[in-house]
This record gives sequence, structure tokens and C-alpha cells, in this order.
Amino acid sequence: MTDSYLDGNALAGPLGEIFTVDITVARSRCAGCGQTGPVAALRVYAQAPGLVARCAGCDEVVLRVVRDPAGAWLDLRGSFSLRIPLPSAE
Repeated sequence: MTDSYLDGNALAGPLGEIFTVDITVARSRCAGCGQTGPVAALRVYAQAPGLVARCAGCDEVVLRVVRDPAGAWLDLRGSFSLRIPLPSAE
């Protein structure tokens, strides 16, 4: 049985509803193995209720996004940090 996953770019739409910046270019650090990389490099599984993003290095869950009619749930407990690039203020 092979895993069927999307890359982290699948998170652009759902996270775009929450954040005003493109989160797929943010750099996350996996709490499991310490691997650092862009959110777009995570492996996203859409077969669950919501989206589950796993580290490409160790397969640990880095983040989860679930949407319901009243709002969105964002679980980042699998990430040590999330560095979000912001546009410079001019």
C-alpha cells in the first residue's frame, strides 16, 4: 500500500482564509526531528476530516487544519516554530 499525499501547497487555500500572508512560504521546524523547511514541502493528507500535514523527513504530524461552519481549527503542536515572512512596511 502506498501513501497518497499532496504537497504543502494544498494548504494555501485553507490557510489563506485564516492568514493574510502566504503561509506556504513560511518555514516550519518539525518537533519530531527538527527538520526545517517551507510549509509547501510538508506532505498533506486530505483523506481525514480536514488536512493533516506531515514532515517529509520523519513523517510526524506538523499541523492540522479542520474547518467547520463556525470557523477553523489550526493545530500546530507538531511544529517548534513557524517563521512567517512579512512584507516590509514602506
